[in-house]
Amino acid sequence: MTQDYSNPTTPGQPMDQAKLQKLQSLNTIGTISYVLHLIVAVGAVIPGGQFGPVLLVAALVLDMLKRDDAKGTWHASHFRWRIRTVITAGVLYLVTAPLWMLFLFPGWVAWTAISIWFLYRIVMGFMAMNKGQAMEASA
Repeated sequence: MTQDYSNPTTPGQPMDQAKLQKLQSLNTIGTISYVLHLIVAVGAVIPGGQFGPVLLVAALVLDMLKRDDAKGTWHASHFRWRIRTVITAGVLYLVTAPLWMLFLFPGWVAWTAISIWFLYRIVMGFMAMNKGQAMEASA
């Protein structure tokens, strides 16, 4: 989990200490958030492995509170990525919830697909963050 904290504007020159500490702090926050999301995502895919929405809400609140700290850094794209992922998944779960009441099998298929998509997004984001890469704005 090595990251290149050198200054991108002047290659080979170290960043100032304050900026390095800010990036390390954002990386810690991002790691905590991604791990919370990952626990929820795995729990959503494994039948009977529901860890509850409390962890998801905690991660979302953490991201919403700390996203302003990430402005102007590549971490900002990860905050945006996680927040959009949770909101999109939440809306999809709500829209497909009536399928559970009307038809069990289609509801299960829809929620499984949403859960796999959610897990995919969290894993991809976590891997990119650990490589020190921003998430694409269009995704």
